[in-house]
Amino acid sequence: METYLVGGAVRDQLLGHPIKERDYVVVGATPEQMLAKGFRLVGKDFPVFLHPKTHEEYALARTERKIGPGYKGFSCYAAPDVTLEADLKRRDLTINAIAQTTTGEIIDPYHGQDDIAKRIFRHISPAFIEDPVRILRVARFMASFAHLGFHVAPETMQLMKTMVKAGEVNALVPERVWQEFSLALTKPTPQAFIKTLFDCGALAILFPTLQMLYTDFISASDKQKPNNLATFDCAVKLTSDPQIRFAALLCHLGRELNDTGISSIQHLCKSYRISTAYSSLAIIVARYHLLAHRALELDAETLLSLLEKTDAFRQLARFQQFLLVCEADFHAYSGLNSNPYLQKNRILAALSTAKSISVTALTKQGLEGQILGKKLRQQRIDALSHLIQSS
Repeated sequence: METYLVGGAVRDQLLGHPIKERDYVVVGATPEQMLAKGFRLVGKDFPVFLHPKTHEEYALARTERKIGPGYKGFSCYAAPDVTLEADLKRRDLTINAIAQTTTGEIIDPYHGQDDIAKRIFRHISPAFIEDPVRILRVARFMASFAHLGFHVAPETMQLMKTMVKAGEVNALVPERVWQEFSLALTKPTPQAFIKTLFDCGALAILFPTLQMLYTDFISASDKQKPNNLATFDCAVKLTSDPQIRFAALLCHLGRELNDTGISSIQHLCKSYRISTAYSSLAIIVARYHLLAHRALELDAETLLSLLEKTDAFRQLARFQQFLLVCEADFHAYSGLNSNPYLQKNRILAALSTAKSISVTALTKQGLEGQILGKKLRQQRIDALSHLIQSS
């Protein structure tokens, strides 16, 4: 019975990155032996155990055989006679098929270290084609490592295209697609996630709306290039918040007539069961970012209306996210990259001024219901008018 550190932990260590989590493969053991050592069985489809003290995952060495469509159509064989090399061969990419012994020796039967040095994502075997989740994983790895110069090997990209043409992508469940997409949004270059899916043909199937945006972006000339994805680029530079990045990616859909863009955002979020934290921000950004850009010229009533429609009084954290997307969109325009977003200062000053009007003072005057609401709104407008005049 031998234990090896495998996967991302070894890869990240070789890249000089901190190890976030450790996964181990155990060769030559049975489930009974693992349980006898105090490990706790947690795997449903194959034997995975948690260490009794560290709670890190230890999986018995296994092989896989394709028996049906999609990423769940596999039969697993885990037994003491499965070798380390056989277990590593079932993995997706060579850089993820490197093992390390307990004494620190590197075992690399598929030349993953060479591909790390060459900055290449390369599949291990033709069996790569059997699992469509690998398309998403490769795209996510690009989001994680493209800034280091990594790229997808041409032969691996060709396999991904073949998988798309064969309809394997259609077997992916919404939850898994969004899991990979949302993770990619937290990485250094989430733009590479979208580009990789576009390059292999999966973007059009999984995210038709993003396919449209990306196609428009790459087909336009430099001088006429729409800034839907430029806004996304700026948001990536401003923040690592995935909700802000998601909203920035979709914000220009709000410029379509008859709310068709808003409907596209709603459909996307519903299809992938995306949480309200993401969807609500994306929708208010799409609806109101252009109004925010006009903040310096808005009258008091319209400025208050912007605060009300974006729910700034009750959802301050989300409102601050909204303003950051607006700032990213502002910087996306050519020639404005270094200019301060003064509209943000005006809007925040307006919010502070409007909130300074005391509801308690009005209720002490005996006002309530609609009368209270109208009086509060009018006092806020008056206060904002004074703010604008004094600016």
